[in-house]
Amino acid sequence: MRKVLLPLLASLAIATPAMANEARIEARGGVIWANGTSEDVWGAAAGYDFDLGDTAFAGVEVSGDKIGTSGTKVSWGFAGRLGAKVGEQGKLYGVAGYNTENCSSCNDDAFSAGAGYQQGLGKSFYVKGEYRHFFTSNGLPDADAVVAGVGMRF
Repeated sequence: MRKVLLPLLASLAIATPAMANEARIEARGGVIWANGTSEDVWGAAAGYDFDLGDTAFAGVEVSGDKIGTSGTKVSWGFAGRLGAKVGEQGKLYGVAGYNTENCSSCNDDAFSAGAGYQQGLGKSFYVKGEYRHFFTSNGLPDADAVVAGVGMRF
């Protein structure tokens, strides 16, 4: 066990600083809840982050997420994020975007706003946690989601 953990910790200690001007892809999953019920949600996203100096970044993202219950379909999302580079490979950010409807028989597209934290793991990989609040239309109840993700940077 020590033969595995020590090299892993050493590689994380000398990892490159948090960078932007990079493309990324990720898989994610979590839970979404509204009006007293909750469901699993999972999906994928691709994005690009742009440097805004040594301590800040901005990014764009396109995503597809599916609620894991019958009668739902993939909700396509288009978002922007703005944040600060934290520590060696961390990114703390706010996110806002638009999501298409998530079921065939509804017309409940939504705008979302939230926050997240992304932590680099070595040169190419990262993990993240994110919260979003979805402001739905047509008088439907708003929803909240928490997801965790794993991704690759290019």
